[in-house]
Amino acid sequence: NIHGMPVAVSLGQGPDQLTKIGGFAPKLYPNDVVLVGLRDLDRQEKTAILDSGVHAFTMKDIDERGMAAVMRDAINLATRNTDYLHVSFDIDSVDPRVAPGTGTTVFGGLTYREAHLAMEMIAESDALTSLELAEVNPILDMHNQTGQLAVDLIASALGKTIL
Repeated sequence: NIHGMPVAVSLGQGPDQLTKIGGFAPKLYPNDVVLVGLRDLDRQEKTAILDSGVHAFTMKDIDERGMAAVMRDAINLATRNTDYLHVSFDIDSVDPRVAPGTGTTVFGGLTYREAHLAMEMIAESDALTSLELAEVNPILDMHNQTGQLAVDLIASALGKTIL
């Protein structure tokens, strides 16, 4: 089961039939990867992140420093070796009270505004070249709340603003 493994595979970790797609590995280097909003990791995940050189910002970082400061650092780290930015946004990073339609719900996630601010700052960076929004499960959603949030977050990442 490769669910939850795309970053590891892109970093060259895992079976050759996955890591060497396209004839080369790794696809990414750890110091070019930034994770934002981490809050529920098992021991192996913690160790892998700490040992890998991937940059990681937890919910504690967001609580203490604020989303704007964390995102400034995240965008700077992710774009320091390139002019381009790929964003993979897992909707389960948002608190389940805001985004219930996902398979992995853990309380203490991003607020509605924190998620939008992250996407707005990504749009303002002018570095975004590709975006995926993952983990939306309509079967588990309540009145399309998560589906609508996903659409709104994509709009923010593509430049929609309040004014």
